Amino acid sequence: MIDFRPFYQQIATSRLSDWLDTLPLQLKQWEKQTHGDYAKWVKTIEHLPNLSATLNLSNKVESISTQPLSVGETQRLVHHLKQLMPWRKGPYHLHGIHIDCEWRSDFKWDRVLPHLSPLKDRIILDVGCGSGYHMWRMVGEGAKMVVGIDPTELFLCQFEAVRKLLNNDRRANLIPLGIEQMQPLHAFDTVFSMGVLYHRKSPLDHLSQLKNQLVKGGELVLETLVIDGDVNDVLVPADRYAKMKNVYFIPSVPALINWLEKVGFKNIRCVDEAVTTLDEQRKTEWLENESLIDFLDPQDHSKTLEGYPAPKRAVIIANS
Repeated sequence: MIDFRPFYQQIATSRLSDWLDTLPLQLKQWEKQTHGDYAKWVKTIEHLPNLSATLNLSNKVESISTQPLSVGETQRLVHHLKQLMPWRKGPYHLHGIHIDCEWRSDFKWDRVLPHLSPLKDRIILDVGCGSGYHMWRMVGEGAKMVVGIDPTELFLCQFEAVRKLLNNDRRANLIPLGIEQMQPLHAFDTVFSMGVLYHRKSPLDHLSQLKNQLVKGGELVLETLVIDGDVNDVLVPADRYAKMKNVYFIPSVPALINWLEKVGFKNIRCVDEAVTTLDEQRKTEWLENESLIDFLDPQDHSKTLEGYPAPKRAVIIANS
């Protein structure tokens, strides 16, 4: 099983130390109810070789072997990594292997990065971090410590596999919990919530939970689905949105800003809006499932299959 003790040691002497009051017991409970394939996925990580590499995290997530792998070694590495499919957020370039994930998460990062306060020496929380692609890009920007939280066991195992192939780098850590399980720490300089809000049944509670993790004056980076409209416009899908059952509220940008004001955020500004393209989200050999093309009206890509506006995303930055 994955050992979280090194993380406990890391945070024991940091401003996250209060988390140790609850986190170890929560993770013990979590281990008792993991997914049926979790043990198999952990075995896959154990089978990955320990390889020495130089890292490039500033403009991609890349490990470059100090000694090139043989054809057989590369094939074995690809085989192990494909045991952890589907790979959704990426891409990763690991020892000559290109994991071409469903999402070109570097597109989103390139849209977000120019608007951020410098991440150098910051302690960062990434909520709903998936397999951790953006966490490694935050490390590449000089973050002191990046903590991702995501309750999905496969994402944890993908993260640990990537970490092992990045020289077991400990500047980023993934904790398999949801934000609602975190005590208010008021300890992070920057909190990211990207692609999470529309999955929450109570979006204002989610925004309050994000605020409770920030230091006073800290920065929230919120990226979510939006619709066009005024302060009163919010889409509440009747059943599914783009084939997803767990989409509850999609606000307009003015409505979203209003929500942030209601929970006490300041200096709120929308810095980017972008329609999701078929270049950014698509099917690859690392994903056997459907992707964006399957969720859109085949006759009109400006609409989902259900007739709602096609996915459009906004980036909002605010301060606590």
